[in-house]
This record gives sequence, structure tokens and C-alpha cells, in this order.
Amino acid sequence: MPYIKLATTAKVDDAKADALKTEFGKAIESFPGKTEQWLMVNIAPEQNMWFRGDNSADTAMVDVDLLGSISRGASEKMTAALCEILRAELGISPDRVYVKYTGFSDWGWNGGNF
Repeated sequence: MPYIKLATTAKVDDAKADALKTEFGKAIESFPGKTEQWLMVNIAPEQNMWFRGDNSADTAMVDVDLLGSISRGASEKMTAALCEILRAELGISPDRVYVKYTGFSDWGWNGGNF
């Protein structure tokens, strides 16, 4: 039950959005037992964002939510993958990307909880 939300200043057309979704689906496997099969992705392009008081270059904030705990090793691997994906697909420098991880003990779906 992973969820990835990307907020970015960059323009993201349909082809780029699909490529990001596909690459995020591969990257989520950094976490044991997580696959694209249950991944939900939200892409919010062309946001007004400033990083260090500066909005002269594209910026991104990625929220990764997971059912269960998050290991440091898996999150470090995922951060590296996400930064590379954003660099390759949108030209965003890794030093303009934040990634936030949140683990949850309860996750609802289909009228119930896991």
C-alpha cells in the first residue's frame, strides 16, 4: 500500500507523467514486499515552490507513504532512485529535491483496513 506524491515546479506532460509512474513503480521495490501492483501515484506539476528562498530552478517534493515501518537502508536506496528519476525525466537537480517518508500502522482500502 505505497503512495507517492510528487509536487514539482516542472511542467509534466502525459508522456512524462506515464514515465514517472513507471519509474516510481520500479523504485518502490526498494522496500521489501512493495510493488507497483498496489502503488498509487499523484503528480502535481507546475506548483509555486521556493527552495532556500529561490524559485529560479525546478524543484520537487516527494512524499512516500507506506503501510508498515521504513528501514533506513531502503529509504536511502529509494531517495537515490527518486533523485535519479527526477533528474532523468524532468531535469531537476538532486540538490533541489526533498523526499519525506511516513510509515503507517493502519491503512484503509475497499471499506476496511489492512
